[in-house]
Amino acid sequence: MSYGVFQEYFTSNWIFNGSQGATGVIGTTTNGVMYLSMPFLFALFTKRWARYRQTAAFCGTILTCLSFLLSSFGTETWHLIATQGVLAALGCALIYSPTTLSLGEWFTNSNRAVAYGVVLSCKNIIGSTCPFLLRSMLDTYGFRTTMRIWAAVVGGTSILAIFLIPAHPSSLLTNTPRARMIPLAFLHHRTFYIYSVAIILQSCGYGIPQTYLNTYAHEVTLLSQTSATLLLTLFNIPGIASSSFFGYLSDNKRFPLSATTVTSISAVCSALSAFLFWGLTSQGSMALLVLFSITFGFFAGGYSATWGGVINELESEAAQRNEAIDTGMLYGLLNGARGVGYVSGGLAGVALLKAGGETAIGGFGYGTPYGPLILFTGLSSVFGGWGLLWRWKKVPGLLRWV
Repeated sequence: MSYGVFQEYFTSNWIFNGSQGATGVIGTTTNGVMYLSMPFLFALFTKRWARYRQTAAFCGTILTCLSFLLSSFGTETWHLIATQGVLAALGCALIYSPTTLSLGEWFTNSNRAVAYGVVLSCKNIIGSTCPFLLRSMLDTYGFRTTMRIWAAVVGGTSILAIFLIPAHPSSLLTNTPRARMIPLAFLHHRTFYIYSVAIILQSCGYGIPQTYLNTYAHEVTLLSQTSATLLLTLFNIPGIASSSFFGYLSDNKRFPLSATTVTSISAVCSALSAFLFWGLTSQGSMALLVLFSITFGFFAGGYSATWGGVINELESEAAQRNEAIDTGMLYGLLNGARGVGYVSGGLAGVALLKAGGETAIGGFGYGTPYGPLILFTGLSSVFGGWGLLWRWKKVPGLLRWV
């Protein structure tokens, strides 16, 4: 969530051999690898290896710390991609997957979305404080020492946190020699694929501002390093409230909203933010960038908190068909869809920035080398709400609600 700080730091402090532009894929690759590995990890730790969840989380902590430590000795661009983009991501996934599975088991479908939302809000608290902390450390100690300090911080905080989330007793029951098979009947439901495609599309654009907003603010709008770092903090702060807010909307019983409606609110509003605020910024225009950071951070940052409502909807479909469903495995697959989007968006971002540099015409954000990135962010965001279209059936001359 804070890799844009490193991206901006490297523009004036490049100490590696290889292409500096290639570092643009590190942040999205980290998210992509982490989320892509979750379906497999959730499947492993749902029942059969449930008793090893804490052990796996500790192993993930060790791998993450070693990855950051190794990156401090790197000399090539690919060293950074391998350590920070791949190995650290796998370590984080080993921490996140077992603990999130346990969290989902402690809450029922009546408040699961709110629980996920609160946890995601905590994630945004870290994302709001880390940019200034990391920037201060980079300016004071340089890249290599900063990564060694960060490895120690990650190790200490992760070990403490792992003890706070024990596995639910129900996951440790083994009444038969072989754990039961994970029910996969939901894979035959069209609804699952509608939401998966929407998550992939939304995630393609969500990682772009996290990676490039700092460099855009510094290079295009000519803001200071402090102001550029502030934008990334403002990007993450609204997510503290929005994750809980969208979780509440998904679980709200007083004014119930469907999962498609809640995801569409997040998708459409974040797309408008990209098109109207980021796209229309000009040199020295910090006000619009601040508006973009706050609004996009709020609406796009709360998108993953809507998944609790998606899971509830799929649970209802399964109940209607008298089918079993494993919500932990389902949540893992939705995270996997997000990983596909992150990786795809990261690869597309590098190519789009290069294409923008060849066709930049000046004037507003659209006319800069970042213009294609802005359009891509807005378009992929709005398609994150495409599930709403499946609530409508097209007939000659009109749209009918079904």
